[in-house]
Amino acid sequence: MSTTATTYGARDHARAQAGTVVDTMPSIPASTWADPPAGVAPEALTWAETVAGGGYTHKVLARGTRLRLTDVDGDACAHLLLFNAEGPWERLNVADTVKVQWNAYLGESVALLSDQARVLATIVADSGGRHDALCGTSTVDGNTERYGDGSPQGPSPAGLPLFTLAAAKNGLEPRDLPPSLSFFQGVRVQPDGGLEFTGSAGAGRSVDLRIEIPSIVLLANVAHPVDPRPDYTVSKLEVLAWHDRPTTPDSPEWTHTPEAQRAFENTADYLTARGIA
Repeated sequence: MSTTATTYGARDHARAQAGTVVDTMPSIPASTWADPPAGVAPEALTWAETVAGGGYTHKVLARGTRLRLTDVDGDACAHLLLFNAEGPWERLNVADTVKVQWNAYLGESVALLSDQARVLATIVADSGGRHDALCGTSTVDGNTERYGDGSPQGPSPAGLPLFTLAAAKNGLEPRDLPPSLSFFQGVRVQPDGGLEFTGSAGAGRSVDLRIEIPSIVLLANVAHPVDPRPDYTVSKLEVLAWHDRPTTPDSPEWTHTPEAQRAFENTADYLTARGIA
């Protein structure tokens, strides 16, 4: 008889897994992460996790948190959604992020705008430079057509159902999910209007976001929807977050563009009314 064929056996088997360490998992508490960023004390870490290719994760982060995403092996693709943690009807608006700032390409000092013309997060460092604000994430139907399966538990999970799972764990529904951004796998618009997939900038590249409003962060690490490679290709993603400071009027991001300044002023006005420092 299997050791898990009885309730007692299943309990003993489950308890025996305590202390097991695998290559892709969260560190709890985050301060136990083996290699904190330079200059960051271990106790300052609030999130430390390695997300497998085809996996997802989520966390609620405080204002002023610095969130670092790293493409460990060169084939991660971090699809991102942000929601105001205090009022999740306010969420990332990719169209406004692109349109208001007159820029279709993500990079350092770009503000990630909400549908209320406020800044949810700011890109404060970027060593990759190949990201995407145009294509969104993958779907079950699209992945099924390309790879034969798009279900969350299958060999080629799509981003949308993973976002749906992460959203549900934060009290959100499928209708709450807007288009997402993705980092580490880029596209460029060609003169004829078509999209050229530029792929990854290579292993070890990272992007740092500064959280400007307390936010629900959803991440799905899945193959980019226009990746032309015939096989489902996505490698692990490292996620680190630690206490930092929010953007202030003397920060270069605040005045990066007139449009960014107005969005930061809207954000400050909202936070002052809410009593959030």
